[in-house]
Amino acid sequence: MVSSGQGDILNEEEVDRLFETTKHCPIDTTFRVIGKKFTILIMRNMLMLKRRRFNEFAEIEGINPKTLSARLKEMEKHGLVARKIRAESPLRTEYVPTDRCKALLPILEQMAAFSVQYYPKIVFRDGEPRPFKQVVGRQASGIS
Repeated sequence: MVSSGQGDILNEEEVDRLFETTKHCPIDTTFRVIGKKFTILIMRNMLMLKRRRFNEFAEIEGINPKTLSARLKEMEKHGLVARKIRAESPLRTEYVPTDRCKALLPILEQMAAFSVQYYPKIVFRDGEPRPFKQVVGRQASGIS
């Protein structure tokens, strides 16, 4: 099911246009870039928790240093992060989200809004559903 941006399923003409103009599915393309295990969580920590350093990402449950290093390199290759070396003693490396990565923030917020609405027993200690706005103090990007 594909939304036309207004919450509607694509009509036949829109589907035809999509297939005429694309060589790969746009959703699959995005998933190939951000869908590997831990990539979304690294992005969450960068965009929502303002984490920037390798050791801060190493706190993600279940990630090991080898996988973290591989994901950060992939994210850099895809233009999602920029690696910055700070001239301090000792040298400090930071990973900074690019505009391309920041453009995915509304998707992350929508994912969070989906979970708090449909999976409250997993998300919340009390198991009670609540709107995203109640959880973080503002509406998720892209929700009107």
